[in-house]
Amino acid sequence: MVNDNRRLAELADHDAFIRRHNGPGAEDVAAMLAALDMDSLETLVERTVPADIRLNRELELEPPRSEAEALDYLQRLARQNKVFKSYIGQGYYNTHVPAVIQRNVLENPGWYTAYTPYQPEISQGRLEGLLNFQQMVMDLTGMELANASLLDEATAAAEAMALCHRANRKSKSNAFFVADDILPQTLDVVRTRAYYFGFELIIAPAEQLADHDVFGALLQYPGESGRVYDLSPLLAAARDKNILTSVAADIMSLVLLKEPGALGADIVVGTTQRFGVPMGYGGPHAAYFAATDKLKRSIPGRIIGVSKDSRDATALRMAMQTREQHIRREKATSNICTAQALLANMAGFYAVYHGAEGLTTIATRIHRLTTILAEGLKQKGLALAHDSWFDTLRLTGVDAGKIHGRALTHEINLRYFDNGDIGISLDETTTAHDLDTLFDVLIGEEHGLSVTTLDEQVTAEGISGIPAACRRESEFLTHPTFKRYRSETEMLRYLKRLENKDLSLTHAMIPLGSCTMKLNATSEMMPITWPEFGQLHPFVPQDQAVGYKQMIDELAAFLVEITGYDHFSMQPNSGAQGEYAGLVAIRRYQAAQGEGHRDVCLIPSSAHGTNPASAAMAQMKVVVVECDDQGNIDLDDLRAKAEQHSAALSAIMLTYPSTHGVFEEGVREACAIVHQHGGQVYIDGANMNAQVGLSRPGDFGGDVSHLNLHKTFCIPHGGGGPGMGPIGVKAHLAPYVSNHVVTPIAGVHEESGAVSAAAYGSASILPISWAYIKMMGARGLREATELAILSANYIAKRLEAHYPVLYRGANGTVAHECIIDIRPLKATSGISEEDIAKRLMDYGFHAPTMSFPVPGTLMVEPTESESLYEIDRFCDAMIAIREEIQRVENGEWPADDNPLVNAPHTMADLMEAEWSRAYSREIAAFPTEAVKAAKYWPAVNRVDNVFGDRQLICSCPSIDEYRD
Repeated sequence: MVNDNRRLAELADHDAFIRRHNGPGAEDVAAMLAALDMDSLETLVERTVPADIRLNRELELEPPRSEAEALDYLQRLARQNKVFKSYIGQGYYNTHVPAVIQRNVLENPGWYTAYTPYQPEISQGRLEGLLNFQQMVMDLTGMELANASLLDEATAAAEAMALCHRANRKSKSNAFFVADDILPQTLDVVRTRAYYFGFELIIAPAEQLADHDVFGALLQYPGESGRVYDLSPLLAAARDKNILTSVAADIMSLVLLKEPGALGADIVVGTTQRFGVPMGYGGPHAAYFAATDKLKRSIPGRIIGVSKDSRDATALRMAMQTREQHIRREKATSNICTAQALLANMAGFYAVYHGAEGLTTIATRIHRLTTILAEGLKQKGLALAHDSWFDTLRLTGVDAGKIHGRALTHEINLRYFDNGDIGISLDETTTAHDLDTLFDVLIGEEHGLSVTTLDEQVTAEGISGIPAACRRESEFLTHPTFKRYRSETEMLRYLKRLENKDLSLTHAMIPLGSCTMKLNATSEMMPITWPEFGQLHPFVPQDQAVGYKQMIDELAAFLVEITGYDHFSMQPNSGAQGEYAGLVAIRRYQAAQGEGHRDVCLIPSSAHGTNPASAAMAQMKVVVVECDDQGNIDLDDLRAKAEQHSAALSAIMLTYPSTHGVFEEGVREACAIVHQHGGQVYIDGANMNAQVGLSRPGDFGGDVSHLNLHKTFCIPHGGGGPGMGPIGVKAHLAPYVSNHVVTPIAGVHEESGAVSAAAYGSASILPISWAYIKMMGARGLREATELAILSANYIAKRLEAHYPVLYRGANGTVAHECIIDIRPLKATSGISEEDIAKRLMDYGFHAPTMSFPVPGTLMVEPTESESLYEIDRFCDAMIAIREEIQRVENGEWPADDNPLVNAPHTMADLMEAEWSRAYSREIAAFPTEAVKAAKYWPAVNRVDNVFGDRQLICSCPSIDEYRD
């Protein structure tokens, strides 16, 4: 029997989560250090992180909490939120999340730990889900093409404005028309974007659209006050005047309303939140963006297309990637990178689950309840602002104070307009009993109205709030996918079939450089579905969101300490949006100092494509700074460029550690050079996973940084979103971060417009990062960083005899990722980095990042969460692949018939009656013993990218194509 005499405090084991999160144990660490000929992690850090930026103290954070303690504390915070019944509307609605979707998608790591589907052969499941989303949007909007989601409705509207300007080459106007019944948060974001694009905004009643000389227009359908009116005359008049039109449309209303495509819209945008995604105090939710075919080359964001694989079988892929920021950089149509893939899949599955019949029932029920409410109010003498509606009414001439008091008594939130009007928006969760309560609130308890009687009257008289000219006549969701899965059994199996096609962190490490595919712990994920976080409307009074506010403030304080900045803004919904928000804050600050002329942004040649794209959106002129042969910023070139543009220098955008995977020695000097010439320093936080606890960007020269919470701080990637990109700023920039027109933020200038639809962005996923930091504590966070660096250096060491490691730091080490050079092998064998990426699928791995930041390379980032066993398994696969390449070089295998160029291999390959390839079936599919133990099968063979772009199809193919 073990004689354990530890004290109770020691037995509490507050460090348990650290051991769960960090993959390598003590023996693993010792073995990896021995392989590197180092005696400690401290030695590794000293050789890797420049001495002049090292943080020589522990972060001042609370000691780590256990998972149970952290969740208990967070639950107490959540209970401080008051979950009232909200009828506020404004683009956010209560919804029923189908349980089968919540449990098997939202709460399923097989869905939420996958990456953006750049490798389509191992992503067919979520690609099909996103194709369903696109088909749903195309059907409901009546448009010819839709993308696979944007961040929120407001940013989608801003993207529509930008597209109108790009695409309308005939117009000489610099003005954009916005109908005065647009949602206020949408106008806030559009106004911000328009200012930095140099566009004039004309805000007027929609009926005046054709009276103005503008390049484009944005209309709301239905209007923010609920009015439903026929847009077709306005859109026809606009078309006659060569004005491109965009319509922000409520997705649920389009079930009953005439589709904007039939009305003549060029672009349709909106949110799919009310299709089974909780409000979450603002997000995350998937916005949609649909357009006519003639605009397809300019649509922002990702588009899923139908192609074929090497066996001519139907296969899906991301289409037309040449539009995107990682290709076009400052010339990109948008800086969109992370979108909302997980939430888009949920919304698409909501449509699959309900089908056209189910959605029609839901929408009709919402409209019937609204009509009953309207009729009852009119019978009691209350005045409505409009005589048409779908789900929203606006009351005029009422005693708002009395109604507000009664509403609070019943724990109800309504919308209160500045002029005393009151708005009520109903949704799929509204019941007949809720109408009784609303009558009590709006009229008084002695109203004498009966919902049953009113319903009979409305039915008998055929009363409707939808004008005849606005009623939908066309069918939608006619594809068999939206008809086939009616029982939960069938739906469950469909979701599981799709999940099984994809490789996620549930299968293997995903060693994508610059992506930080670390553990998304189950305990971190649990709070996102708590009703106290999920069911809060983003525009509730502040006293109903006390728990949210405290959690957000605590997270901001953690990040301030971790980064060395003075303030954090939680509004940006992605890293790219964080870049934009940070650059806008710089421009606002400089304008306030009388230096608004500063518009030059220096960007290293190695930068991620979002950097120049974001700079261009902030109306900055991009000047490229060269890198030296070691991948470092060329300080001489930086000095020369800073001197040359000194009078106009606004900022530099640095990534640290660099995108080449090293800690550059001259980063402090680079920041000083820019400051000497009056510029600000933007440090991209994409690689913050190599800094936490070791260095702080705010200490060595940064003025502003965004953090990818979906990388460093454990929010999952979700197959391409959600993400969060909050920005940390020094004190002088703090008043210039984004404010919000509906939910003002203390300490920020009122005129600092928003960059996201909600004040705190995708607030409901912030508890994930809060919990991660709370459970790791200062020591755990530093250890995670050290292990991330150790694992990357161990991989570089194991692979260096087989592949050249392209860049190293001053002392021969790499940061948290390493780049291996495939170009010499391609020269001798013809095998490319793509061939290696596809062959890794046969070994059960997702490929590292291909050809970024250097073409012809692979960038590997293992993160701290992978064990030595898994890291060795990956290294063994890479070494085995190198041996396969040797057999091609030696002529043993033909250059056009070997397991690399034919990869990946599917079950269909192995089932061929005749095997005529130069290698065996076993080599094709089971190249190592480890693969035999747990085989992952790619769903399709290598996808034909060229065919997919030439034969662009972005809607669901025939059901026959889905047959297994």
